[in-house]
Amino acid sequence: MKNQEIAKILYDMADRFAMDGVAFKPYAYRKAADVLIYEEDIENIYERGGLKELESMPGIGKHIALKIEEYLKTGKIKQYELLKKETPVDLEELTKVEGVGPMTVKTLYQELKVKNIKDLKRAAERHKIAPLFGFGEKTEQAILEGIGFLDKTQGRVSVAIAFVEANRIIDYLKTMPEVENISIAGSLRRMKETVGDIDILVSSKNPKKVMEYFVKIPEVQKVWGQGTTKTSVRMKGGYNVDLRVVPKTSFGSALQYFTGSKEHNINLRKIAIAKGLKLNEYGVFKGNKKIAGETEESIYSALDLNWIPPELREGAIKPKPKNLIDYNDIKGDLHCHTTWSGGSGSIEEMAQKAMSLNYLYIGIADHTKYLRIENGLDEKRLKEQRKEIDLLNKKLKIHILQGCEANILADGSIDIKDSALKELDFVIAGIHSHFKLSKDKMTRRLVKAMKNPNVDIISHPTGRIIGKRAEYDIDFDKILVVAKETKTVLEINAHPARLDLNDININKAVKAGVKMIINTDAHQKENMDLMNLGIAQARRGFATKSDIVNTLDLTTYFQ
Repeated sequence: MKNQEIAKILYDMADRFAMDGVAFKPYAYRKAADVLIYEEDIENIYERGGLKELESMPGIGKHIALKIEEYLKTGKIKQYELLKKETPVDLEELTKVEGVGPMTVKTLYQELKVKNIKDLKRAAERHKIAPLFGFGEKTEQAILEGIGFLDKTQGRVSVAIAFVEANRIIDYLKTMPEVENISIAGSLRRMKETVGDIDILVSSKNPKKVMEYFVKIPEVQKVWGQGTTKTSVRMKGGYNVDLRVVPKTSFGSALQYFTGSKEHNINLRKIAIAKGLKLNEYGVFKGNKKIAGETEESIYSALDLNWIPPELREGAIKPKPKNLIDYNDIKGDLHCHTTWSGGSGSIEEMAQKAMSLNYLYIGIADHTKYLRIENGLDEKRLKEQRKEIDLLNKKLKIHILQGCEANILADGSIDIKDSALKELDFVIAGIHSHFKLSKDKMTRRLVKAMKNPNVDIISHPTGRIIGKRAEYDIDFDKILVVAKETKTVLEINAHPARLDLNDININKAVKAGVKMIINTDAHQKENMDLMNLGIAQARRGFATKSDIVNTLDLTTYFQ
């Protein structure tokens, strides 16, 4: 359960290496941190086989394995402590501001002694940043806007991190014989893209013992309050966890109630009242007689409703759509990056991972030449990549499609020649620059890209980075009209930093009859396990299996 702590340190070390201009290490440390977030309990791994077992993990070499071992033994990493002393800045906090990277932080510290967000905001408001070489008034204003956006989204935890950590806590509590039933609840069970805290529900005959065991989790930093029915704690990873314990006879009603949403519960209570019933966290009552409570299904049944999946419990009561996309419906992932451009896995490694997920196909969509920082492919290298894919298609029992993630330039043109795009199995196009264009210009930019006959998919269509960057200013209704006309597929990007399209826009696309695809945008094979986050987002948008094209056999879909 120290995974989050160590990953946080490795991310910060990566940024500090980047700040000092160190080559290669930033990439290696970020890759290791990415692996740790979704890996099993690192302490269990170490106990199983020590340093050698750590080194056997993907992305963990001997150098980083030694750092992990040091932390597990001492609670510190000496090199990290030295790096923090050399440049005493809150790098994690500062780099959350859009456009502020490690090198920018170093310059601001050297020139203005900026150590944290408070210092950064003060310097920008006093117009001390603009005069610095390489900055200017626009950069200064963008920093202020970024800080404002960050203020609105503080205190939220990514669904991916929350889900992993909640399950680790559940595994810990499951070892108790006193725990009868246990489940995630709250907004995390509804799979909201970020959560304020983690809610866990338990049924037990001995709630006191469960609570005492819970607060002894090693990663508990502070106990906000401890009782027999509810205990709230702060974890070292920087998030709060609420544990509630109820009798088994009320587990279903409590699970429904504490899953929410608030609006959903209000609407259910109105239905109950109209039927002469009372609904609360203890059950459904007819007078003083309890008629349901042990299971969620019984709660909905008592109200003459079919059980509603948690992802659909936002706002008004809506029945589950026929053929709502399910978590086992996806047949392949078409947005995967490799060592050819910005990824850490070879084409074969990514294909092998797809095979382990029982996919029928995988799409390789490496960046193209405009993204030099990602070593983007030009027309010549795309041809060379095709040769490797053709050889692998003869070797492996999965169909590998060759595509690309081309760049939509400021004027809406694509950074690869049409003659090269025609040779690919599919083309994804996305915006990776010039995010601040006017609404009209940004809309026309996307429209022009969609009207290119070679473009099949628009990646992360609204461009948001959760907690860091807002959506582009676009006319999304017009985008839907053109997508329908051109048969352009819109992506639901499953990466937890994006989850773009969001649930509201997914529902708009469903109503407009625009097809979508759920992709992971995987830059390493472990990222392909994030597909469920995109599926959850699609479910929250009431998307059916027929709305999502990679529920189909796509080997001929884009031909």
